[in-house]
Amino acid sequence: MDLSQWIERHAAFTPDRPAIRFEERVIDWRSLAARVTGLARGLAGRLSIGRGDRLAYLGYNHPDFLALLFACARLGAMLVPLNWRLAPAEHLYILRHAGVRALFIGPGFEEAGERLVAELGDVEPIASLPTAGKTCFEELLASPGPDRHPHVDLESPLLVVYTSGTTGRPKGAVLRQQALFWNAVNSAHMHDLTSADRVLTVLPMFHVGGLNIQTTPALHAGAEVILLDRFEAGRTLAAIRRFRPTLTVLVPATMRALVEHPDWTSTDLSSLRMIACGSQVVPLPLLRAFHRRGVPAAQVYGSTETCPIAAYQRAADALRKEGSAGKPALHCELRIVDRHGRDLPPGETGEVLVRGPNVMYEYWNDEAATREALRDGWFHTGDVGRLDEEGDLWIVDRLKDVVISGGENIYPAELEAVLQEEPAIRDAVVVGLPDPRWGEVPVAVVVRADPSLDEARVLALFEGRLARYKHPRAVVFMDELPRNAMGKVLKYRVRDWLAVRAVRPQQG
Repeated sequence: MDLSQWIERHAAFTPDRPAIRFEERVIDWRSLAARVTGLARGLAGRLSIGRGDRLAYLGYNHPDFLALLFACARLGAMLVPLNWRLAPAEHLYILRHAGVRALFIGPGFEEAGERLVAELGDVEPIASLPTAGKTCFEELLASPGPDRHPHVDLESPLLVVYTSGTTGRPKGAVLRQQALFWNAVNSAHMHDLTSADRVLTVLPMFHVGGLNIQTTPALHAGAEVILLDRFEAGRTLAAIRRFRPTLTVLVPATMRALVEHPDWTSTDLSSLRMIACGSQVVPLPLLRAFHRRGVPAAQVYGSTETCPIAAYQRAADALRKEGSAGKPALHCELRIVDRHGRDLPPGETGEVLVRGPNVMYEYWNDEAATREALRDGWFHTGDVGRLDEEGDLWIVDRLKDVVISGGENIYPAELEAVLQEEPAIRDAVVVGLPDPRWGEVPVAVVVRADPSLDEARVLALFEGRLARYKHPRAVVFMDELPRNAMGKVLKYRVRDWLAVRAVRPQQG
């Protein structure tokens, strides 16, 4: 058994029902199954792709990305989705590190793909359209060959997803087919997902959030996937009006873009029975903007290494416990431990550990990082959190982002929550900077919505709200914060930016 049987079974039960809507195309289950089978034959027969081979995809969201994923599942090959926002040097690092055999080049990325292939030399380019000297996607579909590898099952690796690299070089998390299966089961429980749902996918599928929170679970359930090639606020709201989806996944950056769009208040959101949101702690004002429109915004917690669903809220708890990441997923276990690995009671803050069949197998070609992350069967997330008396998880911050000032732990997310409530601030982040007296001190980096906003007004926000030792020692203004594709602030770049400008926190 492999994951492509999801597609085959739905094609047998409901061949004419829509599986994917993309632009003006409707792909039914029969057509999707035929495309997966044809692609597997072409990969095996024309390119000799088999178990353990790595293939990369560079492009926007596209139905052929999903067909390629399930074709790889048939053959035991591994798909390496590339973040199209990365620089060429970053793409080259990933392609070389993963040792890919072929690069699939999506529409609009022909020039970038050409340069990568020329630099690598030994990678087979697969073009989306007929191109001189290159194998075309449609040619693969017409090629003869075996359509399945006999020694593939759910234990076989399927995805090598490179982490977002918020602290430097990305690592390739290897996810087996069983990880996607159990993740889909967790998603079905989170969303009450059934074949009657219509899932709107707007986040990039090169990330497990866009691919696996709802999209692959929808294909497991036999639901319809409404696929946009990329997120744009106006197009997303138009898709909600036109296609009436029941579910979608958003991150804080896309939530904010929707709420600030002129069509936000006039768009009928009543088809949405909930949205899932995450990738970082979601600011309360954004959650409440959806709740005021009658749409529960349920938080989901996880990471690339957990496929990603490790904990979540269900719709009923989204309003009752705003800000919580919910309970451990149906097929996951969570622990909160201190720095010695000892379990902590409810209310105590420590590192979040995850165990379950959805957790990655390893980091590709990185034994040291694998040993560090996977210990005694538990994945050490590097996140700081606590469990409350009801067993709900509250994420406090990233372990590596904690500012230790004079022996006291300061969690930047706590300060950021104060900044995010101020209308004069469009965006903000808090990082630690070295300090000769305290070791480290927090510094607020702010993007202004009001040009008259100054340092004194920002610092005044913390008076009476947080203990004085937690207050920022400096406020620095930027035009825009550096973020990755999922909207997470790249704090190491912010720290580098501050270092170049020789920012000196106030003493005291």
